[in-house]
Amino acid sequence: MLVTSSYATVPPYGAADRQAYRLLDRPIAAETDHGVEVHPADAVKRHTVTWDGMAAEIVQATRREKLEFRFRGPLHLLAVCDQGLRSDGDTFVDGLPRSTLRDVTRKLTLVPAGHTYCERHEPRVLTRIVYFYFDPARMPAPPEAGVAPAPLSPRLLFEDATLSATALKLKRLIENTSSDGSPYFEALGTVLAHELVRLNAGTPRIEAPAKGGLAAWQQRTVTTYIEEHLAEPITLATLARLVGLSPYYFCRAFKQSLGLPPHRYHNRRRIEHAKLLLAKPAPSVTDIGLTVGYSETSSFTAAFHKMTGITPTAYRRTLA
Repeated sequence: MLVTSSYATVPPYGAADRQAYRLLDRPIAAETDHGVEVHPADAVKRHTVTWDGMAAEIVQATRREKLEFRFRGPLHLLAVCDQGLRSDGDTFVDGLPRSTLRDVTRKLTLVPAGHTYCERHEPRVLTRIVYFYFDPARMPAPPEAGVAPAPLSPRLLFEDATLSATALKLKRLIENTSSDGSPYFEALGTVLAHELVRLNAGTPRIEAPAKGGLAAWQQRTVTTYIEEHLAEPITLATLARLVGLSPYYFCRAFKQSLGLPPHRYHNRRRIEHAKLLLAKPAPSVTDIGLTVGYSETSSFTAAFHKMTGITPTAYRRTLA
């Protein structure tokens, strides 16, 4: 059964707003009325839809002011940032390094039941996040016969084309909810739950690197993380923890596999991304430096010159 709530401002979380969250109780978990808390609550509109084993809601900021999102409960949570560009803020999930990524549009965050999620935005555009809640007891089994489902692993600000496409189809349905859409809602919801199980089954196990360097999955894991966090400082310990190695062993294996120490690889990827941005006429050199993680134009210029032999401005002129 599909149940919807009106697209209206939700009062502060607590006894006064239990009605908004009773929608989550009906098909999901009768013992809980937990949902994502938003502070200040009157700065957003919320549109909620629920069906068997699942609920979804669009949280849309109505004005540009500091926002904080918090969640911890007995449900799995998938957050899909449909629109998110912040001048300051961070995102945190238990067990993972905190991220200060500024452009979080189209990024996904997976919060397993019982984990804490916190996200802060000082938005440059009106933030819009779609939240999906899953009853752990109703999650589909892995496709492999006789294989017990593995506990969901937390994931922070990641990308997955299949998950995003399904989630955004559901978002469009939520925005145009009608009773005729119920079967399609449930079908898409089932697909989304199966995709989460598929994603989780692909989570690599902790293992030693291949002889002479990182295993293929370890290379993919750390290089993807670096690409998704180019503008942020990344510690050696953070990267090593992602693939289950000690910092010392990881640094040696990384250099063996990719030809550079992690810090130099990170800087090189920043400059390569800056080159792509410099090919566009609109952004200034200062803005591009900020985008790739340099707080001062002088430090960006020095790093660019060191790696390429010319300044960013001179490089841009060569493209004209």
